[in-house]
Amino acid sequence: MNIIAYSKALYTTWIYYSPERILFDSGESVSTLLNNKIYAIKHIFLTHGHVDHISGLWSLINTRNNAMGDREKTLNIYYPKGNKGIKEYLEFIKKMNSDLKFKLGIFPLEEGEKIILREKSPKKYIVPFRVTHTYSEKSFGYHIFEVRKKLKREFQEFEQSKLAELAKKYGGDYISENFEKKILTVSGDTYLLKKEDIKDTEILFHECTFLKKEDRKYKNHAVLEDVLELVKDTNVKKLILYHISGRYGRRPEKYLEEYVNNLNMEIYLVKPEKIFRL
Repeated sequence: MNIIAYSKALYTTWIYYSPERILFDSGESVSTLLNNKIYAIKHIFLTHGHVDHISGLWSLINTRNNAMGDREKTLNIYYPKGNKGIKEYLEFIKKMNSDLKFKLGIFPLEEGEKIILREKSPKKYIVPFRVTHTYSEKSFGYHIFEVRKKLKREFQEFEQSKLAELAKKYGGDYISENFEKKILTVSGDTYLLKKEDIKDTEILFHECTFLKKEDRKYKNHAVLEDVLELVKDTNVKKLILYHISGRYGRRPEKYLEEYVNNLNMEIYLVKPEKIFRL
C-alpha cells in the first residue's frame, strides 16, 4: 500500500492513493509536497467545493503544463454534479491555461455512478456516495472496490489436492466466484458517515475535525468520540483520522489514549502540518 496525505482543517486537505494514481481532493501545497509525483496522477476525485479542498488544482494543472515532466498524460477530474463552485473554478482554470499540452477531462458525477479504474485483474472501480456536510454544498465520499475471487460454498471443505484436480479439469471459474471487496473509503468533510457506508472496508479515511465534543459548535464536521463509536463492529482494518483542527497542538494522539484498547483495528492520525504515509 502506498498512501500519502496532508490535511489541516480549514487550510488544506488532499490524499494521494498511488496504486491507482488517484488524488482525493486537491488543497493547497499538493504540488509542492508531492513534487514530481503529480505527473503520475491520473484521476482527481473532489469531495466538495470548499476552498481548502480545491485550491491546489490551479497550481497542479499549471505545473504539469509547464514543467519538464511528462505533460502528455491525461488528467481526469471528477466532482459532485451540480456543484456550481467547482464547475466555475474549473472553467476559470481552463481559461487561464488555454494552451494545455495534455488532455484534461472533467466529469460531473451522480451518486452511485461507477467509474472503472482498471479492467484487468484485479478489476477496480470507484463509487461516490452522498455525505452530510453543509446544506449549501453537495458533498461526496468515495469507495474503491476490488473484484476478488473466493471458493464457492460447496467446495470450501475440499482438500487442496481435490481443488487443484477440479480446477485443472473444469477451469478455475468452476470452483470460484467473484465478489466485490471495499478496499478504501474516503469520507470527505462530513458530520458522520453511516455504518452501512463503512462496513467491511479495509481502510477508512474519516474526517475528525474535533477531538473534543465541546469544541464543535455546528453539525458539519465529525468528533473523535462519535467516529470511534461508529467504527465498532464494522470490520474496518485500518482507521485513518484526518482533517484535524490545528487547535490540538503537536500531540493530538493523546486524545486517543482512552479509546485505543477498545478497538480491534489499527488507528492512525494525519497530524496537521505533517505529511502522512502508509
